[in-house]
Amino acid sequence: MTIESVSTRLVEVPLSNPIGTAIHSIRSVGCVLVDVRSTDGVVGQSYAFTINADRLRAFDEMITGLAEFAVVGADEHATEAIWHRLWGEINPTGHKGVTISAMSALDVACWDLVGRSLELPLHKLWGSCRESVPTYASSGLWLSYTLDELVAEAAAFVEQGFTAMKIRLGSERSADDVDRVRAVRSAIGNDVDLLADANQKFTAKQAIRLGRQLEAFDLVWFEEPVPAYDLAGHARVRDALDVPIASGETEYTRFGMQAMLDAGAADILMPDLQRIGGYGEFRKASAAASAQNTPVSTHIFTEHSLCLAGSLQNCISVEHMDWFAPLFTESMELNSDGELVVPNRPGHGFTVDEDAVTEFAI
Repeated sequence: MTIESVSTRLVEVPLSNPIGTAIHSIRSVGCVLVDVRSTDGVVGQSYAFTINADRLRAFDEMITGLAEFAVVGADEHATEAIWHRLWGEINPTGHKGVTISAMSALDVACWDLVGRSLELPLHKLWGSCRESVPTYASSGLWLSYTLDELVAEAAAFVEQGFTAMKIRLGSERSADDVDRVRAVRSAIGNDVDLLADANQKFTAKQAIRLGRQLEAFDLVWFEEPVPAYDLAGHARVRDALDVPIASGETEYTRFGMQAMLDAGAADILMPDLQRIGGYGEFRKASAAASAQNTPVSTHIFTEHSLCLAGSLQNCISVEHMDWFAPLFTESMELNSDGELVVPNRPGHGFTVDEDAVTEFAI
């Protein structure tokens, strides 16, 4: 069978409350929903997103343009050939940025189509290694929260069954960040894992100073302590601190991940499904990390990342982000151990809810 058509729809999903990080003010997420349809009527789905739907139509234009060039008319199982044809085509426009995001969305939808056509979950198609995966609550504990709001939400996450959660840092005064971490650690106790994300706020010296103050709170990791492009700064922070450094969500393709590995920039790599280049590229990057005994943890895209975690032995966790949950017919399942269940439904296991598309349509 061949791929007959690729279509897109634009939606904007509002957040329940506006939130803030060290570098973002977020009120909604805009998505380009992608449907890849084969001649036998099977549909694979994916999406690309932008914060607040900013420049969303640029993503849509890139996806539809590349689809006509390399996807429509292709063998529905030729995911690798499609990816490499796209990789060659984008050379004039660059191998980072919107071009890769468009490739990622197309690759994920094509792989979903493969799984659905074979009636197999993707993690089983790739070779499964687990049926559930550790996760951490990431839809909260924002920098814009007061201490009371942090404590209340941390307690709510524990009540929901989470055994790990992530707090955002990046205050102008390091003492304020220390107070925030102390308050959450006191609220959740020592049996719940706590992660911290600086969202690229600091210089290397500032990150080292803060990181040393935070080591008393037994953090699982300190994420993006310095600007994403500063690999040398990442390495300096990593060398200076005992807490593991996690980063990589802002890098593109396996080549970006390899550069981070070569620089010694992180203890844990965090490929972002939209920036990494899709499922195939994520798996290649994870293999490169595995060769250096480096774990990976997925960034956002929780629903569509579960199949990856179910087939990659060095994937230690997925980020639980509920921003996109209203778009899907199926729900993520948190088990009694605080892990997310890898769905056994065909493809990546999640289907766009048509009522939601109507409700959130741009």
